[in-house]
Amino acid sequence: MGIQIEFNPDLALRNRSHLQLGRSLEECLPEMLLEGEVHPFRKEGQRCYSLLEPIPLLETQGNQQLSRPLAAITILEATHFLRDGRVYTRGTYRIDKVLDPASSKVYFEGMNKNPRYGK
Repeated sequence: MGIQIEFNPDLALRNRSHLQLGRSLEECLPEMLLEGEVHPFRKEGQRCYSLLEPIPLLETQGNQQLSRPLAAITILEATHFLRDGRVYTRGTYRIDKVLDPASSKVYFEGMNKNPRYGK
């Protein structure tokens, strides 16, 4: 038996409408994306995120159906914990730059920020 860990190049949270379906606030996107704000997050499973550079914030519909990047964020902390025999990852992230998912500009090139678009 091994340790099951998922490495995530992005943070994918659900739309706030999922609060009515029993999701917690930490599992959902903030109501407004504002640069400089810090928000908590929680994901099921033991997940690893990059702490050294910005990563995309995405909206997930579930089943790996993801939006284009909504914002560039920095994960400030991430901790693994157990609740009712299940592993979770919780932490905080800061919104560095709000992006326009409808724009044709490419802010991320794979896992790297595109230097042509600055901070």
